[in-house]
Amino acid sequence: MKCPFCGNLETQVVETRISEDADFIRRRRQCGACDKRFTTYERPDVNFPTLVKKDGRRIEFDRSKLRGSMNLALRKRPVSTEQVDSAIERIEEKLLSLGLREVQSQRIGELVMRELKKLDKVAYVRFASVYRNFEDIDEFKTLVDQVRG
Repeated sequence: MKCPFCGNLETQVVETRISEDADFIRRRRQCGACDKRFTTYERPDVNFPTLVKKDGRRIEFDRSKLRGSMNLALRKRPVSTEQVDSAIERIEEKLLSLGLREVQSQRIGELVMRELKKLDKVAYVRFASVYRNFEDIDEFKTLVDQVRG
């Protein structure tokens, strides 16, 4: 595995852990040249359904885009990386369990909102306000009232 810091090809595994649900392996590696450490994840290569956007375009599922949108909503919120990883895994498991070749992108948005609502109410409201494209303050107020109730 190439070191992301110096590009050296000589790295060694210093620690290996299997996730709680045994879905992936986390490896801590150390570079032989610069001695910096980094983490890699080993998970099965599976085929996620193709996402169908509102305009009809079809794109591949991208875990990094999912993480990016969740992290944006969770910015400066007290939610750990492990909690975000677990939420992403639940979303991925749901997508795979559907057994479909194509899924509407709105369905993923709903799955993200469900996970964010469990993790952090403020992040949920942030994401929902953008995802649902609120036109006025009353729509926003209704969502906040729902979260409070």
